[in-house]
Amino acid sequence: VTWEEMHAGLIDQLFARGVKEPDFEGQCEHIWEGGDLTLKQCVRLCRRARSVLQEEPTVLPVACPVTICGDLHGQFADFQELLRVGGPPSETNYLFLGDYVDRGWHSVRTAAMLLLLKIRFPHHIKLLRGNHECRHLTTVYGFFHECLSKYHDIKAWAEFNQTFDYLPLVAIVAERILCMHGGLSPTLETLDEIRALDRVQEVPHGGPMSDLLWSDPDERSGWGVSARGAGYTFGEDITKWWLRANDLTLIVRAHQLVMDGYTWCHDHNVVTVFSAPNYCYRCGNQAAILEIDGDLNYSFLQFDQPIVSKDACPVPGRGLIFEYFSV
Repeated sequence: VTWEEMHAGLIDQLFARGVKEPDFEGQCEHIWEGGDLTLKQCVRLCRRARSVLQEEPTVLPVACPVTICGDLHGQFADFQELLRVGGPPSETNYLFLGDYVDRGWHSVRTAAMLLLLKIRFPHHIKLLRGNHECRHLTTVYGFFHECLSKYHDIKAWAEFNQTFDYLPLVAIVAERILCMHGGLSPTLETLDEIRALDRVQEVPHGGPMSDLLWSDPDERSGWGVSARGAGYTFGEDITKWWLRANDLTLIVRAHQLVMDGYTWCHDHNVVTVFSAPNYCYRCGNQAAILEIDGDLNYSFLQFDQPIVSKDACPVPGRGLIFEYFSV
C-alpha cells in the first residue's frame, strides 16, 4: 500500500461530518488530494475564518480530552500524517500551538486546511498564534514567496495575515495547563493581564504579546536576554512561581526543534512539543503530539516523516530552502 493510497482512504473518515458550509464544500478533500484553492477561494476562506476566530477570547479555554500539536511549518504531507496518527478532526479535539507556515514547501495548503478544519469543526479545532503567523517573518522565510508563486498576487498572503491577527495567544486546558507557542513574559504575571492584551494586530517587535510567541525556557535562573532577538529566556524559578501564582500545573509550548518530538524541562513543569518531522527536510528529527485524557494523564505519540512524501517536491518556481533553524 502506497502512502498516497493509505491517506486517500482517510478522506471520508476525516471530512464526512462537520458544519455544512456550501462555499467550502469539497475544499478539504481537494487540498487533501494535493490540490490548491483559487485566489478567490482563499480570500473567501480567510474572511469566513476571521468571523469564527473573532468570537474566541485571547485566552482560550480548552476541555479534555485534547491532542496538542507543535510547529508544522508548511510540511503538508507531515500534517496529513499527524492527522492519521492523532485521529480524525470529526472525532478528536486538537489544539495547535502555532507556526503553521514558512520553511516547508506547502504553507498555503497547510494554512488553508487548518482554517477549513476550524470552520468545519469549530469545537474540535483550536488554533493559537505562533511567531511566524505575522507579516515580517513570512516575507523572509517562504510564505510570501509561495503565495506570490501560486497566485502571482500578494492578496492571498495579505488575507492570510489579516486572519492570523485574530488567532488567540494562549490556551488553558482543563483550567490547569497553560499552552502557548513560545513562553512567559516578565511583564505578565496573571492570566487576566494576558486577557487584557489587544491581540488583533501585527506581532510587535517587543512587549508582552511578542514574549508569549518568542520566549524560551532556559537552564539558567531568572530572566535572560534571548539570542533570537525577541522574547526572553526564563528559568525554572520563574516557571514555578508563575504556575503557583496562577494555580496551574504545567506549561505546554512549541517553538523549538527537539529531536524526539518532545522534551521536558524545569523539573517536568514545562514540555516542548514539535510536530514537524525531519524539519526542513534535513534535520532527521521525530515529531510528536501530546494527548491529554479526561483525567489529565499525558501520553506522547511520536511519528516520522512518511517514506514517500509529497513534500519532497517543491512548489513551482521555488529554488531554495531557507537557512533558518531557530524556529
